[in-house]
Amino acid sequence: MTALATVLATAVILVAVAQPAVAFKVTVKPTSVRQGDVALIVVTGAATAPEMDGSVAGRPLFFFPYADGYAALIGVDLEAKPGRTPWHIGFVDGAGAPHKAFGVITIKSRKFPVQRLTLPTSMVDLSPADESRAEAEATRLRALYDTISAARLWHGRFTRPIATTVKPEGFGFRRIINGQPRSPHSGVDFAAPAGTPVVASNRARVALVANHFFGGRLVALDHGEGLYTLYMHLQRVDVTEGNLVERGAIIGAVGSTGRATGPHLHWAAQLRRARIDPSDLLTLPVGD
Repeated sequence: MTALATVLATAVILVAVAQPAVAFKVTVKPTSVRQGDVALIVVTGAATAPEMDGSVAGRPLFFFPYADGYAALIGVDLEAKPGRTPWHIGFVDGAGAPHKAFGVITIKSRKFPVQRLTLPTSMVDLSPADESRAEAEATRLRALYDTISAARLWHGRFTRPIATTVKPEGFGFRRIINGQPRSPHSGVDFAAPAGTPVVASNRARVALVANHFFGGRLVALDHGEGLYTLYMHLQRVDVTEGNLVERGAIIGAVGSTGRATGPHLHWAAQLRRARIDPSDLLTLPVGD
């Protein structure tokens, strides 16, 4: 993460209970939040709370036990409006006493490169049939991302989906294809030879296996609590819908299916409605 922005959202509240006094603390990590970033909101000193409730910008947070309290992921969409975004936390402790905390996250803008591509006209100026197909496939993905599984399946560190030290690129790129502005690139691209194994970045359930006009052969993994990762342009798929896969399990191989100029893996991540930079998952400060 760069220091293009400073944030914050930190609250410390002292709570009077039976001896000795107990304090809980709410922090947001990292301390810089930009468009497309993933943040972690952590509530410590709340181990006796049976559950935690909260929201960011009115959208619910999904908490999981963490350290001596709880934590939840916050996704900032790559086109989120910069500015101050409120959050709130509420819980009832083990003694039945209610507690609340409020704060603000400041989202900073992020400068994305402009990428100019030239593709065959048939893949840019779509026929009515192809346009209808592409829209139906996009609608299906949006419906999938709105499906929130209650159980958190992911644990520990996320891993790269292919074995390479090459830095992926492309997240948020403003693409101009054959001279026409297009939607921003919502994932990262790994250049790799066709047939390179692709692995699950963390434990998940296979939510979708499909062959889309733009994405080609693809796999969508549901990591629980609204977090999905997507693997596109696959040469082959080695899993079926409903499979539970562990981190590092092979799910397919790099290819160039769909709208692709050559073999590569398009890796994307979605946290509920937010299109997030999947590379941020690799540095989440959660090691459980």
